Parts: sequence; structure tokens; C-alpha cells
Amino acid sequence: MTVFTLILLAVVQGLTEFLPVSSSGHLILAPEAAGFDDQGVLIDLMAHVGSLAAVLIYFRRDVGAVATGKFALLRGQITPGGRLALLIAAATPPVLIFGGILYFAGLAEAMRSPELIAWMMIAFAVPLWAADHFGRRIVTTETLGFRSAVLIGLAQALALVPGASRSGVTMTAARAVGMERPEAARFSMLMSVPVIAAFGLVAVIELARGADTGASLMDGLIIAVLSFAAAYAAIAFLMRFVAKIGFLPFVIYRFALGAAILIWLV
Repeated sequence: MTVFTLILLAVVQGLTEFLPVSSSGHLILAPEAAGFDDQGVLIDLMAHVGSLAAVLIYFRRDVGAVATGKFALLRGQITPGGRLALLIAAATPPVLIFGGILYFAGLAEAMRSPELIAWMMIAFAVPLWAADHFGRRIVTTETLGFRSAVLIGLAQALALVPGASRSGVTMTAARAVGMERPEAARFSMLMSVPVIAAFGLVAVIELARGADTGASLMDGLIIAVLSFAAAYAAIAFLMRFVAKIGFLPFVIYRFALGAAILIWLV
């Protein structure tokens, strides 16, 4: 892969991963727009690894609390960090199960369609607006119930369809169960840690064993490093932006991009 390709994919991934606009959709559209070959699912997953590092550093206090909370759980004590760990654990299985099925059945590659992305961009913009406009603002991460966490986790599985947006569907579900905007964004990003870690590990193993993708493990590692800075900036922007403005600008962007893709395809 060329240096230009690596940089472009890394920046696209880093900037869009935690915005509710679908990073996977943008990673599929990038080669279409720039005129190079599709990089494939594995390189997309490696690009997400840089985003994982950004979450771990930006939310280092939460991550530290979760880590120490797990040890407390082993001693039979439930700390705030331990409870957060249990909430994330409750929300994670659906996306791992369905993601594994899609990848190993070869369906993940089959869904890399600009037309599908366009319709998903438009379709998931409506619930994002509705949940943000009508949703209550009374629930924080600390008061989130386990049933609500499971519902958010089920929504996360929908993000496996390119164009839906993992952060978008999880924030939509979080707002629908009454989470405040910054808290919805925070929980969505913390939920990404085990998901990206698991799928990133699969990508590393597949690339290391020489999977036929047209890219190498070194390409994947370079993209992961480059996407980190862009992802960190995107997180800082989102946490400040949604508290003041909300999700409406992202809703408008999703409609506009979806429409633009459909017009371009015609």
C-alpha cells in the first residue's frame, strides 16, 4: 500500500470512528473517491486499533477504574469501576457473535457496497434525531441499568452493517434509554474497547499469517499508529460538541452524504 493510501485511510478512520457518521462506511468510500483498490476488512480493523489507543488514553481514569474494579469483583466487592465493567460486559456479546459470523462466513466483504452505505446513512439518521430530540436526560453511566446496557449492546450489533455507525447506533440507543448526551458518547466509546480489541486481534493474526488482502501486517500497524492522533482529536471534539449542540449536525450530514452517494451512483 502506498504512503498516500495509508495516511488517507488513517485520517479518515481516526476522524470518523467516534462521530455518529460510520467510519467503516467512510473507509469503504475513500478508495472509491480516491481511485485506488479497496483495502479490505482486515486493514479497516487495523485502522480501528489506533482509535482504541485514543480511547484508552482519553478515558484513562475510567479505564483504570474498570481495571481495578475487576479485581474488586474477584473479591466479591462491587465498586463503581466494577459495575461499569459489568455494564460493558453485558453490552458486548451481541456484536462479537454477529461480527464473527459475518467475517468467517465471508459476508463482511460482501456488504462493502456504496449503495448499502448510502441507504444506511439515511435510515439511521432518523432514529438518531428522534432519540436525541425526544430522549430524556436523566441517566448517567453510573445510574445506567443492566437491561438498558443490553439494549445498547444489541443496537451495537447493527453497526456491523457499513453506514450504520457503531457510535451512531449506540448513542442513539443510549439517548433512547434516557442517557445525557455526553454520557451517551462516553459509554459508547468505552463500549468500543473490548470490541475493537477483539476484532483488532483477529486482524493482526490474519495479516501475520499472510491472509490474501493485498496488504501486509506492517501496513496495518502503520495505519493503526497514524489513526491514533486523529481519533484522539475527534473524541475531544465530540465530547465538547454534543454537550452544547447535540447530534442534529450529524443527522444533517448523514442525510446529505447518503443523498450524494445515491446521486453519484446514478
